[in-house]
Amino acid sequence: MTNRKNVIADRYEVVSHIGQGGMADVFLAVDTILNRQVAIKILRADLSTDAVSILRFEREAQAAAALAHPNIVEIYDVGDYKGHHYIVMEYVTGKTLKQVIRSRGPLVNEEAVDIMKQLCSAISEAHSRGIIHRDIKPQNVIVKADGSIKILDFGIATAKGSMQLTQANNVMGSVHYLAPELAKGEAASPQSDIYALGIVLYEMLAGDVPFKADQAVQIALKHMREPMPDVRLINASVPQSIANVITRATAKDPNNRYGSCREMLQDISTCLRPERLNERKLVLHEDIQKQKKEQTNVKAEPARGKHTNFSSSHTYETSSHEKGKNYTKTVATIFGIVVAVGIIAALIFNFLPRNTKVPSIQGMSLQDAEKALHKANLNIDESNISYELTEDIEQGIVISSSPEEGSEVGGDTSISLVVSSGIGVTCDDFVGQNITDVKKQLNSQYPNLTVNAVSEDSMKTGGTILRQEKLQAGTLFDPSKPNEITLVYATYPTITIPDDIIGMDVQSAQRELEHMGAVVRTSNRDTTQMSQEELDSITPGVVISCDPAYGTSYTQKENNYITLYYY
Repeated sequence: MTNRKNVIADRYEVVSHIGQGGMADVFLAVDTILNRQVAIKILRADLSTDAVSILRFEREAQAAAALAHPNIVEIYDVGDYKGHHYIVMEYVTGKTLKQVIRSRGPLVNEEAVDIMKQLCSAISEAHSRGIIHRDIKPQNVIVKADGSIKILDFGIATAKGSMQLTQANNVMGSVHYLAPELAKGEAASPQSDIYALGIVLYEMLAGDVPFKADQAVQIALKHMREPMPDVRLINASVPQSIANVITRATAKDPNNRYGSCREMLQDISTCLRPERLNERKLVLHEDIQKQKKEQTNVKAEPARGKHTNFSSSHTYETSSHEKGKNYTKTVATIFGIVVAVGIIAALIFNFLPRNTKVPSIQGMSLQDAEKALHKANLNIDESNISYELTEDIEQGIVISSSPEEGSEVGGDTSISLVVSSGIGVTCDDFVGQNITDVKKQLNSQYPNLTVNAVSEDSMKTGGTILRQEKLQAGTLFDPSKPNEITLVYATYPTITIPDDIIGMDVQSAQRELEHMGAVVRTSNRDTTQMSQEELDSITPGVVISCDPAYGTSYTQKENNYITLYYY
Protein backbone atom coordinates (compact mmCIF):
# COMPACT_ATOMS: atom_id res chain seq x y z
CA MET A 1 0.00 0.00 0.00
CA THR A 2 2.80 2.43 0.84
CA ASN A 3 6.48 2.81 0.19
CA ARG A 4 9.09 3.37 2.89
CA LYS A 5 8.01 7.02 3.16
CA ASN A 6 4.35 6.03 3.75
CA VAL A 7 3.21 7.89 0.64
CA ILE A 8 0.12 6.75 -1.25
CA ALA A 9 -0.15 7.33 -5.00
CA ASP A 10 3.00 9.50 -4.88
CA ARG A 11 0.94 12.26 -3.28
CA TYR A 12 -0.61 11.50 0.14
CA GLU A 13 1.86 11.14 3.00
CA VAL A 14 0.31 9.15 5.86
CA VAL A 15 0.78 10.74 9.28
CA SER A 16 -1.20 8.57 11.70
CA HIS A 17 -4.06 6.09 12.08
CA ILE A 18 -7.14 7.94 13.39
CA GLY A 19 -10.03 5.51 13.12
CA GLN A 20 -11.43 2.15 12.11
CA GLY A 21 -14.81 1.01 10.86
CA GLY A 22 -16.42 -2.21 9.77
CA MET A 23 -14.98 -1.94 6.27
CA ALA A 24 -12.06 0.46 6.32
CA ASP A 25 -9.26 2.14 8.24
CA VAL A 26 -9.00 5.93 8.34
CA PHE A 27 -5.66 7.75 8.33
CA LEU A 28 -4.60 11.36 8.75
CA ALA A 29 -2.40 12.36 5.82
CA VAL A 30 -0.91 15.38 4.08
CA ASP A 31 -1.64 16.16 0.45
CA THR A 32 1.92 16.98 -0.65
CA ILE A 33 0.73 18.78 -3.78
CA LEU A 34 -1.81 21.12 -2.19
CA ASN A 35 -0.04 21.12 1.21
CA ARG A 36 -3.14 20.43 3.28
CA GLN A 37 -4.29 17.82 5.78
CA VAL A 38 -6.72 15.20 4.50
CA ALA A 39 -8.38 12.05 5.78
CA ILE A 40 -7.88 8.86 3.78
CA LYS A 41 -10.25 5.94 4.13
CA ILE A 42 -8.67 2.69 2.91
CA LEU A 43 -10.68 -0.48 2.34
CA ARG A 44 -9.41 -3.30 4.53
CA ALA A 45 -7.16 -5.82 2.76
CA ASP A 46 -9.43 -8.79 3.57
CA LEU A 47 -12.32 -7.04 1.74
CA SER A 48 -10.37 -5.88 -1.30
CA THR A 49 -11.60 -8.88 -3.32
CA ASP A 50 -15.20 -8.82 -2.03
CA ALA A 51 -17.45 -7.44 -4.79
CA VAL A 52 -20.20 -6.16 -2.45
CA SER A 53 -17.70 -4.41 -0.15
CA ILE A 54 -15.96 -2.76 -3.12
CA LEU A 55 -19.34 -1.65 -4.50
CA ARG A 56 -20.29 -0.16 -1.13
CA PHE A 57 -16.96 1.61 -0.92
CA GLU A 58 -17.30 3.04 -4.43
CA ARG A 59 -20.90 4.03 -3.74
CA GLU A 60 -19.83 6.04 -0.69
CA ALA A 61 -17.40 8.02 -2.81
CA GLN A 62 -19.93 8.55 -5.59
CA ALA A 63 -22.76 9.54 -3.25
CA ALA A 64 -20.74 12.01 -1.19
CA ALA A 65 -18.90 13.42 -4.21
CA ALA A 66 -22.25 14.24 -5.82
CA LEU A 67 -23.18 16.45 -2.87
CA ALA A 68 -22.00 19.99 -2.17
CA HIS A 69 -23.22 21.14 1.23
CA PRO A 70 -21.49 22.83 4.19
CA ASN A 71 -22.66 20.05 6.53
CA ILE A 72 -21.55 17.11 4.36
CA VAL A 73 -17.91 16.04 4.35
CA GLU A 74 -16.22 16.93 1.06
CA ILE A 75 -14.65 14.22 -1.15
CA TYR A 76 -11.37 15.21 -2.84
CA ASP A 77 -10.12 12.10 -4.59
CA VAL A 78 -10.82 8.40 -5.17
CA GLY A 79 -8.38 5.77 -6.31
CA ASP A 80 -6.88 2.29 -6.28
CA TYR A 81 -3.24 2.05 -5.21
CA LYS A 82 -1.47 -1.33 -5.38
CA GLY A 83 -4.78 -3.17 -5.02
CA HIS A 84 -6.05 -1.00 -2.13
CA HIS A 85 -9.16 1.11 -2.71
CA TYR A 86 -9.06 4.52 -1.04
CA ILE A 87 -11.10 7.70 -0.66
CA VAL A 88 -9.47 11.06 0.11
CA MET A 89 -11.76 13.43 1.95
CA GLU A 90 -11.89 16.61 3.96
CA TYR A 91 -10.19 16.25 7.34
CA VAL A 92 -12.61 17.46 10.01
CA THR A 93 -11.43 18.01 13.57
CA GLY A 94 -13.89 17.50 16.40
CA LYS A 95 -15.81 14.82 18.29
CA THR A 96 -18.56 12.56 17.04
CA LEU A 97 -22.02 13.50 18.24
CA LYS A 98 -22.09 10.14 20.06
CA GLN A 99 -18.96 11.12 22.03
CA VAL A 100 -20.51 14.50 22.87
CA ILE A 101 -23.70 12.87 24.20
CA ARG A 102 -21.77 10.26 26.20
CA SER A 103 -19.51 12.86 27.81
CA ARG A 104 -22.17 15.48 28.54
CA GLY A 105 -25.50 13.67 28.71
CA PRO A 106 -28.61 15.47 27.40
CA LEU A 107 -27.78 18.57 25.36
CA VAL A 108 -29.48 21.89 25.98
CA ASN A 109 -32.53 22.46 23.80
CA GLU A 110 -30.99 25.25 21.71
CA GLU A 111 -27.87 23.20 20.92
CA ALA A 112 -29.85 20.08 19.98
CA VAL A 113 -32.16 22.12 17.72
CA ASP A 114 -29.19 23.83 16.04
CA ILE A 115 -27.52 20.49 15.30
CA MET A 116 -30.80 19.03 14.03
CA LYS A 117 -31.32 22.00 11.68
CA GLN A 118 -27.90 21.38 10.16
CA LEU A 119 -28.60 17.64 9.83
CA CYS A 120 -32.00 18.21 8.23
CA SER A 121 -30.48 20.71 5.81
CA ALA A 122 -27.74 18.24 4.79
CA ILE A 123 -30.06 15.24 4.41
CA SER A 124 -32.59 17.39 2.54
CA GLU A 125 -29.85 18.20 0.03
CA ALA A 126 -29.03 14.48 -0.34
CA HIS A 127 -32.70 13.62 -0.85
CA SER A 128 -33.04 16.34 -3.49
CA ARG A 129 -30.25 14.52 -5.38
CA GLY A 130 -32.07 11.19 -5.07
CA ILE A 131 -29.67 9.88 -2.39
CA ILE A 132 -30.92 8.19 0.81
CA HIS A 133 -28.29 7.96 3.56
CA ARG A 134 -29.67 4.85 5.35
CA ASP A 135 -27.23 5.03 8.26
CA ILE A 136 -27.93 8.29 10.10
CA LYS A 137 -26.62 8.04 13.66
CA PRO A 138 -24.56 10.19 16.07
CA GLN A 139 -21.45 8.14 15.28
CA ASN A 140 -21.58 9.48 11.71
CA VAL A 141 -21.85 13.14 12.74
CA ILE A 142 -18.74 15.20 13.57
CA VAL A 143 -19.29 18.20 15.86
CA LYS A 144 -16.65 20.91 15.37
CA ALA A 145 -15.45 23.32 18.03
CA ASP A 146 -17.65 26.13 16.65
CA GLY A 147 -20.81 23.99 16.88
CA SER A 148 -21.09 23.31 13.15
CA ILE A 149 -21.42 19.67 12.09
CA LYS A 150 -20.37 17.42 9.25
CA ILE A 151 -22.20 14.24 8.33
CA LEU A 152 -20.19 11.45 6.78
CA ASP A 153 -20.23 7.76 5.86
CA PHE A 154 -22.48 7.36 2.83
CA GLY A 155 -21.21 3.78 2.56
CA ILE A 156 -24.67 2.22 2.47
CA ALA A 157 -26.45 5.15 0.86
CA THR A 158 -28.73 4.30 -2.03
CA ALA A 159 -29.15 6.38 -5.13
CA LYS A 160 -32.49 6.51 -6.88
CA GLY A 161 -32.87 3.38 -9.00
CA SER A 162 -29.79 1.62 -7.57
CA MET A 163 -29.80 -1.87 -6.11
CA GLN A 164 -30.11 -2.49 -2.37
CA LEU A 165 -27.03 -3.84 -0.61
CA THR A 166 -27.29 -6.46 2.10
CA GLN A 167 -24.87 -8.70 3.89
CA ALA A 168 -25.74 -12.11 5.26
CA ASN A 169 -29.44 -11.35 4.67
CA ASN A 170 -29.35 -8.65 7.35
CA VAL A 171 -30.77 -5.18 7.11
CA MET A 172 -27.83 -2.79 6.94
CA GLY A 173 -27.62 0.28 9.12
CA SER A 174 -27.63 0.72 12.90
CA VAL A 175 -30.54 -1.03 14.57
CA HIS A 176 -30.96 1.64 17.27
CA TYR A 177 -31.99 4.13 14.55
CA LEU A 178 -33.79 1.66 12.25
CA ALA A 179 -37.21 2.63 10.89
CA PRO A 180 -39.92 -0.03 11.44
CA GLU A 181 -40.44 -0.56 7.70
CA LEU A 182 -36.73 -1.29 7.22
CA ALA A 183 -36.88 -3.83 10.04
CA LYS A 184 -39.67 -5.53 8.07
CA GLY A 185 -37.45 -5.72 5.00
CA GLU A 186 -39.10 -2.92 3.03
CA ALA A 187 -37.11 -0.55 0.81
CA ALA A 188 -35.43 2.55 2.21
CA SER A 189 -37.08 5.91 1.56
CA PRO A 190 -36.64 9.54 2.61
CA GLN A 191 -39.09 8.80 5.43
CA SER A 192 -36.76 6.12 6.84
CA ASP A 193 -33.99 8.76 7.06
CA ILE A 194 -36.48 11.10 8.76
CA TYR A 195 -37.23 8.37 11.34
CA ALA A 196 -33.50 8.08 12.12
CA LEU A 197 -33.26 11.89 12.49
CA GLY A 198 -36.11 11.76 15.01
CA ILE A 199 -34.29 9.09 17.03
CA VAL A 200 -31.08 11.18 16.96
CA LEU A 201 -33.02 14.24 18.22
CA TYR A 202 -34.50 12.11 21.02
CA GLU A 203 -31.04 10.83 21.98
CA MET A 204 -29.56 14.34 22.09
CA LEU A 205 -32.28 15.45 24.51
CA ALA A 206 -32.65 12.25 26.57
CA GLY A 207 -28.97 11.28 26.68
CA ASP A 208 -29.67 7.77 25.39
CA VAL A 209 -31.50 5.88 22.64
CA PRO A 210 -35.22 5.13 23.19
CA PHE A 211 -35.08 1.36 22.63
CA LYS A 212 -32.47 -0.97 24.15
CA ALA A 213 -32.16 -4.74 24.43
CA ASP A 214 -29.52 -7.47 24.55
CA GLN A 215 -29.99 -8.55 20.92
CA ALA A 216 -30.42 -6.54 17.74
CA VAL A 217 -33.60 -8.40 16.76
CA GLN A 218 -35.21 -7.40 20.07
CA ILE A 219 -34.41 -3.74 19.42
CA ALA A 220 -35.87 -4.01 15.90
CA LEU A 221 -39.08 -5.48 17.35
CA LYS A 222 -39.33 -2.59 19.79
CA HIS A 223 -39.12 -0.12 16.88
CA MET A 224 -41.97 -1.97 15.18
CA ARG A 225 -44.25 -2.59 18.18
CA GLU A 226 -43.57 -0.33 21.15
CA PRO A 227 -44.72 3.31 21.34
CA MET A 228 -42.04 5.96 21.25
CA PRO A 229 -41.18 7.08 24.81
CA ASP A 230 -42.08 10.64 25.73
CA VAL A 231 -38.81 12.59 25.94
CA ARG A 232 -40.39 15.02 28.41
CA LEU A 233 -40.72 12.25 31.00
CA ILE A 234 -36.92 11.96 30.94
CA ASN A 235 -35.98 15.62 30.38
CA ALA A 236 -38.61 17.99 31.75
CA SER A 237 -36.88 21.03 30.22
CA VAL A 238 -37.85 19.92 26.70
CA PRO A 239 -40.84 21.98 25.47
CA GLN A 240 -43.83 20.26 23.93
CA SER A 241 -43.03 21.81 20.54
CA ILE A 242 -39.75 19.82 20.32
CA ALA A 243 -41.42 16.67 21.66
CA ASN A 244 -44.00 17.01 18.87
CA VAL A 245 -41.20 17.11 16.28
CA ILE A 246 -39.90 13.79 17.64
CA THR A 247 -43.41 12.31 17.63
CA ARG A 248 -43.99 13.28 14.00
CA ALA A 249 -40.57 12.14 12.78
CA THR A 250 -40.74 8.73 14.54
CA ALA A 251 -44.28 7.75 13.60
CA LYS A 252 -44.52 3.99 13.00
CA ASP A 253 -46.40 4.59 9.75
CA PRO A 254 -44.14 6.39 7.22
CA ASN A 255 -47.21 8.24 5.90
CA ASN A 256 -47.61 9.95 9.28
CA ARG A 257 -44.05 11.32 9.28
CA TYR A 258 -42.92 14.55 7.69
CA GLY A 259 -43.42 14.57 3.95
CA SER A 260 -39.80 15.65 3.46
CA CYS A 261 -36.67 16.70 5.32
CA ARG A 262 -37.35 20.26 4.21
CA GLU A 263 -40.74 20.11 5.98
CA MET A 264 -39.02 18.78 9.12
CA LEU A 265 -36.42 21.56 8.85
CA GLN A 266 -39.15 24.20 8.69
CA ASP A 267 -40.84 22.74 11.79
CA ILE A 268 -37.63 22.44 13.83
CA SER A 269 -36.63 25.98 12.79
CA THR A 270 -39.64 27.47 14.61
CA CYS A 271 -40.04 25.06 17.54
CA LEU A 272 -38.26 27.36 20.04
CA ARG A 273 -40.42 30.38 19.33
CA PRO A 274 -42.24 31.53 22.50
CA GLU A 275 -45.68 31.05 20.97
CA ARG A 276 -44.93 27.38 20.22
CA LEU A 277 -43.31 26.21 23.46
CA ASN A 278 -46.56 25.12 25.12
CA GLU A 279 -48.43 23.86 22.09
CA ARG A 280 -50.78 20.92 22.47
CA LYS A 281 -49.28 17.44 22.59
CA LEU A 282 -49.33 15.82 19.15
CA VAL A 283 -51.31 12.56 19.05
CA LEU A 284 -51.10 10.70 15.76
CA HIS A 285 -53.94 8.75 14.17
CA GLU A 286 -51.96 5.54 14.54
CA ASP A 287 -51.96 5.93 18.36
CA ILE A 288 -55.71 6.57 18.46
CA GLN A 289 -56.41 3.59 16.17
CA LYS A 290 -54.21 1.38 18.33
CA GLN A 291 -56.15 2.36 21.47
CA LYS A 292 -59.47 1.61 19.74
CA LYS A 293 -58.16 -1.75 18.54
CA GLU A 294 -57.03 -2.70 22.03
CA GLN A 295 -60.40 -1.75 23.47
CA THR A 296 -62.19 -3.79 20.80
CA ASN A 297 -60.08 -6.86 21.53
CA VAL A 298 -61.05 -6.89 25.21
CA LYS A 299 -63.86 -9.42 25.52
CA ALA A 300 -65.90 -10.08 28.65
CA GLU A 301 -65.62 -13.66 29.96
CA PRO A 302 -69.01 -15.42 30.07
CA ALA A 303 -70.46 -15.87 33.59
CA ARG A 304 -70.36 -19.38 34.95
CA GLY A 305 -72.98 -20.94 37.20
CA LYS A 306 -74.44 -24.29 38.20
CA HIS A 307 -76.95 -25.91 35.86
CA THR A 308 -80.07 -26.94 37.82
CA ASN A 309 -82.34 -29.78 36.73
CA PHE A 310 -85.94 -29.47 37.87
CA SER A 311 -87.55 -32.82 38.51
CA SER A 312 -91.10 -33.59 37.37
CA SER A 313 -92.19 -34.79 40.78
CA HIS A 314 -94.25 -31.60 41.28
CA THR A 315 -97.22 -30.75 39.03
CA TYR A 316 -98.55 -27.17 38.86
CA GLU A 317 -102.19 -26.86 37.86
CA THR A 318 -103.08 -23.48 36.48
CA SER A 319 -106.35 -22.44 35.09
CA SER A 320 -106.57 -20.86 31.63
CA HIS A 321 -107.97 -17.70 33.25
CA GLU A 322 -104.92 -17.26 35.48
CA LYS A 323 -102.66 -17.93 32.49
CA GLY A 324 -104.35 -15.12 30.56
CA LYS A 325 -103.98 -12.67 33.44
CA ASN A 326 -100.31 -13.47 33.86
CA TYR A 327 -99.68 -13.12 30.12
CA THR A 328 -101.34 -9.69 30.05
CA LYS A 329 -99.31 -8.51 33.05
CA THR A 330 -96.10 -9.76 31.45
CA VAL A 331 -96.77 -7.96 28.16
CA ALA A 332 -97.66 -4.75 29.97
CA THR A 333 -94.51 -4.90 32.07
CA ILE A 334 -92.27 -5.51 29.05
CA PHE A 335 -93.96 -2.68 27.13
CA GLY A 336 -93.46 -0.30 30.06
CA ILE A 337 -89.78 -1.22 30.31
CA VAL A 338 -89.26 -0.70 26.56
CA VAL A 339 -90.92 2.73 26.69
CA ALA A 340 -88.88 3.77 29.74
CA VAL A 341 -85.63 2.64 28.15
CA GLY A 342 -86.49 4.54 24.97
CA ILE A 343 -87.20 7.76 26.89
CA ILE A 344 -83.94 7.45 28.88
CA ALA A 345 -81.95 6.74 25.70
CA ALA A 346 -83.45 9.78 23.98
CA LEU A 347 -82.55 12.00 26.94
CA ILE A 348 -78.99 10.64 27.02
CA PHE A 349 -78.65 11.13 23.25
CA ASN A 350 -79.79 14.74 23.45
CA PHE A 351 -77.61 15.72 26.40
CA LEU A 352 -74.37 13.85 25.56
CA PRO A 353 -71.96 15.56 23.07
CA ARG A 354 -72.14 13.98 19.63
CA ASN A 355 -69.12 12.99 17.55
CA THR A 356 -68.40 15.07 14.48
CA LYS A 357 -65.74 15.32 11.80
CA VAL A 358 -63.27 18.17 11.65
CA PRO A 359 -64.20 20.19 8.53
CA SER A 360 -61.71 21.32 5.91
CA ILE A 361 -60.54 24.78 6.98
CA GLN A 362 -57.16 24.85 5.26
CA GLY A 363 -56.88 27.97 3.10
CA MET A 364 -59.54 29.88 5.08
CA SER A 365 -59.07 33.09 7.03
CA LEU A 366 -59.25 32.78 10.83
CA GLN A 367 -62.72 34.33 10.82
CA ASP A 368 -64.06 31.92 8.19
CA ALA A 369 -62.40 28.95 9.90
CA GLU A 370 -64.09 29.87 13.18
CA LYS A 371 -67.49 29.96 11.46
CA ALA A 372 -66.92 26.56 9.82
CA LEU A 373 -65.88 25.01 13.12
CA HIS A 374 -68.85 26.48 15.02
CA LYS A 375 -71.14 25.05 12.38
CA ALA A 376 -69.66 21.61 13.18
CA ASN A 377 -70.12 22.25 16.92
CA LEU A 378 -66.35 22.75 17.37
CA ASN A 379 -64.24 25.61 18.73
CA ILE A 380 -60.83 27.16 18.03
CA ASP A 381 -58.32 26.66 20.83
CA GLU A 382 -57.39 30.33 21.23
CA SER A 383 -54.40 29.47 23.43
CA ASN A 384 -52.96 27.13 20.85
CA ILE A 385 -52.78 29.08 17.58
CA SER A 386 -49.24 29.00 16.18
CA TYR A 387 -47.94 31.16 13.35
CA GLU A 388 -45.40 30.11 10.72
CA LEU A 389 -43.78 31.67 7.69
CA THR A 390 -44.62 30.00 4.39
CA GLU A 391 -43.40 30.07 0.83
CA ASP A 392 -46.71 30.95 -0.81
CA ILE A 393 -49.55 31.39 1.73
CA GLU A 394 -50.73 34.90 2.61
CA GLN A 395 -50.69 36.15 6.19
CA GLY A 396 -53.69 35.10 8.33
CA ILE A 397 -54.60 32.03 6.25
CA VAL A 398 -54.98 28.66 8.00
CA ILE A 399 -52.25 26.18 7.07
CA SER A 400 -53.37 23.13 9.07
CA SER A 401 -55.34 21.99 12.09
CA SER A 402 -54.94 19.48 14.91
CA PRO A 403 -56.81 17.15 14.95
CA GLU A 404 -56.54 17.04 11.18
CA GLU A 405 -59.29 17.48 8.60
CA GLY A 406 -61.64 14.47 8.55
CA SER A 407 -60.75 13.32 12.09
CA GLU A 408 -63.74 12.21 14.19
CA VAL A 409 -63.87 14.09 17.49
CA GLY A 410 -66.33 14.70 20.29
CA GLY A 411 -68.61 17.71 20.29
CA ASP A 412 -67.27 20.99 21.71
CA THR A 413 -63.67 19.86 20.99
CA SER A 414 -61.18 22.71 20.70
CA ILE A 415 -59.13 22.69 17.50
CA SER A 416 -55.51 23.89 17.38
CA LEU A 417 -54.49 25.86 14.29
CA VAL A 418 -51.31 26.68 12.42
CA VAL A 419 -51.71 30.01 10.65
CA SER A 420 -49.46 31.69 8.12
CA SER A 421 -47.55 34.68 9.50
CA GLY A 422 -46.78 35.74 5.94
CA ILE A 423 -44.76 34.79 2.90
CA GLY A 424 -41.11 34.41 3.78
CA VAL A 425 -37.93 34.44 1.74
CA THR A 426 -35.87 31.27 1.40
CA CYS A 427 -32.28 31.90 2.43
CA ASP A 428 -29.80 31.05 -0.33
CA ASP A 429 -26.69 28.93 0.09
CA PHE A 430 -23.80 31.40 -0.02
CA VAL A 431 -20.99 28.91 0.55
CA GLY A 432 -18.34 29.20 -2.16
CA GLN A 433 -19.31 32.76 -3.13
CA ASN A 434 -17.27 35.92 -2.52
CA ILE A 435 -17.91 37.71 0.79
CA THR A 436 -17.86 41.22 -0.68
CA ASP A 437 -20.36 40.36 -3.43
CA VAL A 438 -22.72 38.59 -1.03
CA LYS A 439 -22.60 41.38 1.58
CA LYS A 440 -23.39 43.95 -1.12
CA GLN A 441 -26.27 41.83 -2.41
CA LEU A 442 -27.80 41.19 1.03
CA ASN A 443 -27.45 44.79 2.24
CA SER A 444 -29.16 45.99 -0.92
CA GLN A 445 -32.01 43.47 -0.90
CA TYR A 446 -32.73 43.15 2.84
CA PRO A 447 -32.17 46.35 4.90
CA ASN A 448 -33.41 44.61 8.08
CA LEU A 449 -30.87 41.79 7.78
CA THR A 450 -27.67 42.21 9.79
CA VAL A 451 -24.75 40.59 7.96
CA ASN A 452 -21.80 39.60 10.15
CA ALA A 453 -18.58 38.75 8.28
CA VAL A 454 -15.99 36.68 10.15
CA SER A 455 -12.66 35.65 8.63
CA GLU A 456 -11.01 32.27 9.21
CA ASP A 457 -7.72 30.80 8.02
CA SER A 458 -8.33 28.37 5.20
CA MET A 459 -6.73 26.84 2.12
CA LYS A 460 -9.59 28.33 0.09
CA THR A 461 -9.16 31.49 -1.98
CA GLY A 462 -9.31 34.62 0.18
CA GLY A 463 -12.82 36.03 0.50
CA THR A 464 -14.51 32.68 -0.27
CA ILE A 465 -17.43 32.00 2.08
CA LEU A 466 -16.78 28.77 4.00
CA ARG A 467 -20.09 28.45 5.85
CA GLN A 468 -23.09 30.43 7.04
CA GLU A 469 -24.54 30.51 10.54
CA LYS A 470 -27.70 31.68 12.33
CA LEU A 471 -29.61 31.73 9.02
CA GLN A 472 -29.02 28.41 7.31
CA ALA A 473 -29.52 27.74 3.62
CA GLY A 474 -33.08 26.66 2.82
CA THR A 475 -34.69 28.28 5.88
CA LEU A 476 -37.42 30.90 5.63
CA PHE A 477 -37.10 34.37 7.11
CA ASP A 478 -39.26 37.47 7.21
CA PRO A 479 -37.44 40.27 5.34
CA SER A 480 -39.60 42.91 7.05
CA LYS A 481 -38.31 41.98 10.49
CA PRO A 482 -34.80 42.11 11.99
CA ASN A 483 -32.76 39.00 11.20
CA GLU A 484 -29.10 38.10 11.45
CA ILE A 485 -26.73 35.97 9.39
CA THR A 486 -23.06 35.24 9.99
CA LEU A 487 -20.85 34.49 7.00
CA VAL A 488 -17.49 32.87 7.75
CA TYR A 489 -15.02 33.45 4.92
CA ALA A 490 -11.44 32.54 4.09
CA THR A 491 -8.95 35.15 5.28
CA TYR A 492 -7.38 37.32 2.58
CA PRO A 493 -3.60 36.83 2.42
CA THR A 494 -1.52 39.75 3.69
CA ILE A 495 2.13 40.18 2.63
CA THR A 496 4.93 42.71 2.91
CA ILE A 497 6.11 43.73 -0.56
CA PRO A 498 9.83 42.84 -0.60
CA ASP A 499 12.35 45.56 -1.44
CA ASP A 500 14.57 43.21 -3.46
CA ILE A 501 12.12 43.23 -6.38
CA ILE A 502 13.56 46.62 -7.41
CA GLY A 503 16.19 45.87 -10.05
CA MET A 504 14.89 42.33 -10.49
CA ASP A 505 13.86 40.94 -13.85
CA VAL A 506 10.17 41.88 -14.18
CA GLN A 507 9.00 38.32 -14.94
CA SER A 508 10.92 36.96 -11.93
CA ALA A 509 9.50 39.67 -9.67
CA GLN A 510 5.98 38.91 -10.91
CA ARG A 511 6.39 35.17 -10.19
CA GLU A 512 7.71 35.86 -6.68
CA LEU A 513 4.79 38.12 -5.78
CA GLU A 514 2.22 35.73 -7.28
CA HIS A 515 3.73 32.87 -5.29
CA MET A 516 3.11 35.00 -2.18
CA GLY A 517 -0.58 35.23 -3.17
CA ALA A 518 -0.70 38.63 -4.83
CA VAL A 519 -2.30 39.61 -8.14
CA VAL A 520 0.34 41.39 -10.26
CA ARG A 521 0.17 43.65 -13.28
CA THR A 522 3.12 45.05 -15.25
CA SER A 523 3.44 48.46 -16.91
CA ASN A 524 6.06 49.43 -19.52
CA ARG A 525 7.27 53.03 -19.07
CA ASP A 526 7.31 55.22 -22.20
CA THR A 527 10.84 55.90 -23.47
CA THR A 528 9.96 57.84 -26.65
CA GLN A 529 10.69 61.21 -25.06
CA MET A 530 14.01 60.12 -23.54
CA SER A 531 17.39 61.34 -24.84
CA GLN A 532 20.03 58.95 -26.12
CA GLU A 533 22.04 59.57 -22.99
CA GLU A 534 19.07 58.61 -20.82
CA LEU A 535 18.40 55.55 -22.94
CA ASP A 536 21.99 54.45 -22.52
CA SER A 537 21.64 54.68 -18.71
CA ILE A 538 18.59 52.41 -18.29
CA THR A 539 18.39 48.62 -18.11
CA PRO A 540 15.39 47.27 -20.06
CA GLY A 541 13.15 44.60 -18.53
CA VAL A 542 13.90 45.19 -14.82
CA VAL A 543 11.62 46.61 -12.12
CA ILE A 544 12.25 50.30 -11.48
CA SER A 545 9.32 50.90 -9.04
CA CYS A 546 6.05 49.37 -7.80
CA ASP A 547 2.66 50.50 -6.56
CA PRO A 548 2.04 50.03 -3.63
CA ALA A 549 5.65 50.82 -2.72
CA TYR A 550 8.02 48.10 -1.59
CA GLY A 551 8.21 47.55 2.17
CA THR A 552 4.50 48.25 2.68
CA SER A 553 1.88 45.76 3.95
CA TYR A 554 -0.46 44.59 1.20
CA THR A 555 -3.72 42.61 1.53
CA GLN A 556 -4.87 40.73 -1.53
CA LYS A 557 -8.59 41.32 -1.96
CA GLU A 558 -10.62 40.65 -5.07
CA ASN A 559 -10.07 44.10 -6.68
CA ASN A 560 -6.51 44.76 -5.47
CA TYR A 561 -3.32 44.31 -7.46
CA ILE A 562 0.36 45.28 -7.41
CA THR A 563 1.74 47.15 -10.43
CA LEU A 564 5.37 46.64 -11.45
CA TYR A 565 6.91 49.37 -13.62
CA TYR A 566 9.82 48.76 -15.99
CA TYR A 567 11.48 50.11 -19.18
